[in-house]
Amino acid sequence: MVESCTLVGMNDWPGGTSRPSESEGGGGWPDDNRSNGGNRYGRGSAGAQPESARVMRQVRRGPAAPAPGQDAPPYGGGVPRQPSYVDGQGYDNGYDNGYNTGQVYGNPNGPGGPQGPGGGGAYPQRPAPNWRRRIKWTAITLVTALVVVSVGTYFWADSKLHRDVDLSKVIDRPETGEGTNYLIVGSDSRAGLTSEDKKKLHTGSAEGKRTDSMMILHTGSNGSTLLSLPRDSDVVIPTFKGSESGKTYPASSQHVKLNAAYAKDGPTLLVRTIEAKTGLHIDHYVEIGFAGFAGIVDAVGGVEMNLDQGFKDKYSGADFKAGKQTLNGEQALAFVRTRHAFAASDLQRTKNQQKFLAALAHQVATPSTVLNPFKLYPTMGAGLDSLVVDKDMSLWDLADMFWAMKGVTGGDGKSMNMPISGSSGGNLVWDEAKMKTLVNELKNDQTVTVSGN
Repeated sequence: MVESCTLVGMNDWPGGTSRPSESEGGGGWPDDNRSNGGNRYGRGSAGAQPESARVMRQVRRGPAAPAPGQDAPPYGGGVPRQPSYVDGQGYDNGYDNGYNTGQVYGNPNGPGGPQGPGGGGAYPQRPAPNWRRRIKWTAITLVTALVVVSVGTYFWADSKLHRDVDLSKVIDRPETGEGTNYLIVGSDSRAGLTSEDKKKLHTGSAEGKRTDSMMILHTGSNGSTLLSLPRDSDVVIPTFKGSESGKTYPASSQHVKLNAAYAKDGPTLLVRTIEAKTGLHIDHYVEIGFAGFAGIVDAVGGVEMNLDQGFKDKYSGADFKAGKQTLNGEQALAFVRTRHAFAASDLQRTKNQQKFLAALAHQVATPSTVLNPFKLYPTMGAGLDSLVVDKDMSLWDLADMFWAMKGVTGGDGKSMNMPISGSSGGNLVWDEAKMKTLVNELKNDQTVTVSGN
């Protein structure tokens, strides 16, 4: 239908033609509008002044019903057209913003619309998201990424291990017992240190390398035990095969300190001497030098220690106050090497070493290190680059050693020094009876009942 409003003040049809009168059958305008008198203003008006009333706009709501014989509106189904606005003479000046053609806002009656030409008759429905499928593929993607990263990390870490020690060269070895025994050695190797590093770390410039600390870590089903072997322990060098020459050397009758075995022919002779002295089979060998030790500490951001007493040592560079403090790599190395500041020099040093290893293992295993790749990888890199291990050592063995040490130093196990009965010629003499009981308990993977110094 068409709604219209009264039109006033319009004299002529557009173009100057006269409007038909009602008497001429034109359905024209009322008489007052046909009058030529008065001033008019508008289309075709000769008047110079506007009329008192203005033309009101016409709102076209939709097309009229088609006359008989005419085609139906092209929009289909008699759906009303959108309203458009035209002036009072029925002219819209060709402007309707596309409302009547279905081209604006996706009119369903427009070309291609569901109700228009080519349409399917209904709005297409967006399928509901398949959350089960999304979750499944997200999980698969995450698992795949985790596997790739884990495998890559494993091969990267495995390639960094220096498997330089061949324990097959050790002769006359005792039988393997229950559990696993790791010999952990801290050497004074200065490999990789510059002159400035040596001065900073107070290592000196001695050629070769010696052992500053030696520990046996036993892991098994009845807990783990960390046994420190003082480097001043009294031993004799047994018959051995040279690691380089392959020659067999006879046993010595001379009593020497335990670290002399390492200085004489390296790791294999040290293992041979400990096995001959204790009767305990050593399964794996792990060694770390000065530079590597300091590097690990710095990589984890330092290690927090709570010292019972302060002490100084000009030889190691130690200068500590009592109380809680964070040690960097340089300070940590001084702490574990200090011996001249204590009366029972070597025994106190081994206790300090165990205490520091406890703090270091705790620091490395914290979520802030393990879950942070920017700390984890540098820490692993610093440690693995500086480790020397036996040829049969795997990353799984190394991980087992680390977690066992963390457990022992955290209170889940036992940490002790080798029982000492006295000294001879400046060397520490082991308590033979206690040592035999201790070794028997370790070989059979029993709970250790022996106490050390």
